[in-house]
Amino acid sequence: MSIKNNIDRIKHDIQEAALKTDRSLRDITIIGVTKNRTLPEIKKVYDAGIIHFGENKVQEFLKKYPLKSEDCKYHFIGHLQRNKVKYLLGKIDLIQSIDTRRLAEEIDKRAKEIQIVQDVLIEINIGKEYSKYGVFTEEIKNFLQELKDFKNIKIKGLMTMAPFVLPEETRRFFKKMKKLFIMIKEKNICGVEMKYLSMGMSNDFKVAVEEGSNMVRIGQAIFEE
Repeated sequence: MSIKNNIDRIKHDIQEAALKTDRSLRDITIIGVTKNRTLPEIKKVYDAGIIHFGENKVQEFLKKYPLKSEDCKYHFIGHLQRNKVKYLLGKIDLIQSIDTRRLAEEIDKRAKEIQIVQDVLIEINIGKEYSKYGVFTEEIKNFLQELKDFKNIKIKGLMTMAPFVLPEETRRFFKKMKKLFIMIKEKNICGVEMKYLSMGMSNDFKVAVEEGSNMVRIGQAIFEE
């Protein structure tokens, strides 16, 4: 199975899942996760129509960034250390893993220095897994309050990684995320725009889309034979 065939199959599956919520494929952003992938492999993904790419590590992103095409969008989807923030800003389109006030403060400070507003997502630890990063759902209200004075970051939505269980068993976690997403959106908080709900990976993206995701992060399902 080629990369293009894999992507065609993924698009077909997303289309079917999106129709269950009166949406279509064009409403869903597919992020090709390129961790540990070669540039020729990434070129094949781009040639197959994927223009959003996600990286987990700053060093790996920096190696690939000089080859970025003008129409590509880059997402940082891994845990971000504060001392690495300065290497990303001005190059990355969306940081999806904001989980502490100190990280948000560092991004805001660095963004102000270069006169940009950095788009970010808040990472939610929906399964309360202590081996993972992210804000717990009961903490989100206070967390948003802590970020309200930062003028050089723009909260554009939420991101989560469901526990690694059977796909159907992730549904309850994605339902909780959608409920949280709507709750925050309805509050009309200044500086917060609930535009993206980033959830769903290679093993569970179909369920995630069925439950309201509009951004999926897919690596293995794109590249596997």
